Amino acid sequence: MLRIRLQRRGRKKRPIHHIVVADSRKPRDGRIIEDLGRFDNITPKNELDLKRDRALYWLKQGAQPSDTVRSIFKKQGLMYEMHLIRWGKSEEEIEAALTEWREKREAKEEDVPTRKERQKALLEAEEKEFQKQLKKKAEEAAREKAKQEALAAEEDEEQEEDDEEEEIEASDDEEAAAEEVQAQETEAEEQEAEADTAEEEDTQEAAAEEDSDDEVAADSDDAEEEASEEDEAEAESDEEEEVEASEEDADEEEESDEDESEVKAKVSTDMLAKEAIEYIENTPLDELEGFVTEDEDRVTVQRALEDKQEQDEEE
Repeated sequence: MLRIRLQRRGRKKRPIHHIVVADSRKPRDGRIIEDLGRFDNITPKNELDLKRDRALYWLKQGAQPSDTVRSIFKKQGLMYEMHLIRWGKSEEEIEAALTEWREKREAKEEDVPTRKERQKALLEAEEKEFQKQLKKKAEEAAREKAKQEALAAEEDEEQEEDDEEEEIEASDDEEAAAEEVQAQETEAEEQEAEADTAEEEDTQEAAAEEDSDDEVAADSDDAEEEASEEDEAEAESDEEEEVEASEEDADEEEESDEDESEVKAKVSTDMLAKEAIEYIENTPLDELEGFVTEDEDRVTVQRALEDKQEQDEEE
């Protein structure tokens, strides 16, 4: 049985199909009976060069087109013309019917976007989606920053409350020490009063005892004052250490943010599609490893990387 089918020709990754008549028992690229034309589906408009009269001749001879060739013949009106011929229409009727069919076909094709227009629309849709994702990420980052600032403010308030409590405790300790000193002084006064009422013989001993008590009280006062000064010095040193630690944490956070920004700058998901495509076209292939991540769902960027890889393989 005769078949009208496509025969692949051309080069690697750039095929051109021949429309041929061949025996159905022959292989695809085997011997043919007649070459009816060319079909190039790589170009945006799917260019076709067909010998229409010879194609009609072989259809009249009973040659059966393959599914792809049948689709091509339908778009060219060949199958419609064969239908009219089988119905016994005259040449004038066939020509009038084909003219009307072509006008309807052309009006319909005007509404169908070309491949270039579809690619442009796809690119615009991806750009809008990318801008939307960027805006969403910026809002999430702003919310996270506000949350971190609120937590930092709460920590500062808690720290201030702790400092106030420490100050109150320190003042309470000072008052307790003052009361203790006052109690010792009153006790010394009582001892002095008792020594005055004692016998004259014990006056010298009482005076000596009073002197020794005054020295003990003075020593205790000096010791308490030194202890309070040491506590204040330790509190000041602790505050200075906390301030230095907070400054070091802030520096580390800034450095980590800078490192993250440098890493993100080398990923396609942080660029517009046009910028990512230009970067892929102007960058050697060995430096593009990891640039297009698994999160990249824009078809134009993926196609740009595939074209770059194919171009590198051909070179």
